[in-house]
Amino acid sequence: MKNILVVEDDVSLSAGLTYALEKEGYCATHCRNAADALKKAAEFHFDLALLDMQLPDGSGKEIALQLKPCNTPIIYLTIVDDEDEIVKSLEDGAKDYMTKPFRMRELLARIKKALNEEKENGDILNIGEAVIDVSAGKVFINKQFIPLTALEYRLLLIFAQNKSVLLKREQILERIWDISGNFVEDNTLTVYVKRLREKLGDGVSITTVRGIGYRVDS
Repeated sequence: MKNILVVEDDVSLSAGLTYALEKEGYCATHCRNAADALKKAAEFHFDLALLDMQLPDGSGKEIALQLKPCNTPIIYLTIVDDEDEIVKSLEDGAKDYMTKPFRMRELLARIKKALNEEKENGDILNIGEAVIDVSAGKVFINKQFIPLTALEYRLLLIFAQNKSVLLKREQILERIWDISGNFVEDNTLTVYVKRLREKLGDGVSITTVRGIGYRVDS
């Protein structure tokens, strides 16, 4: 069952979205504001996110930024029918963009298309001896499941997407958020890398480049 994050502050619309998604066999998680959505995004893996662009306490783009390391497909829902904004959102990586009011059947068709495209693009990443099942949000080494926290998983995804690349600490910090939606501090990043090394063991070699950052060779 695919997990879909729904971030929408309109009570009536969100109820309709949740009902329609569950009727189609999806598992829908609804949040009414950015703060709650950021917490959910840090705690759970989502296969797709429907994000309202304008929320009471922020923007859907803040949530999209947190989901980016996981390659979660994003479909924006907004009342703003502005061509420049639509183009910029798509260039920034959004899968689709729908203006309100929209037809529910059309939205469901676009969701299905986005999920199918992700499946065709491949759901498996390999790094060292680790196998990352992106669609399930799980990591395995020698077919053994490795339990990771949401932030540890995000960190491993960043390394897997940048194999043999020297990543500066600042680059990693920009893409890792804690569950409160704040940037992770530099010292905290060191702690998470240490925990990741302990859990992965010899399966993945994370090299520290003193004074710069980290590199993981494939």
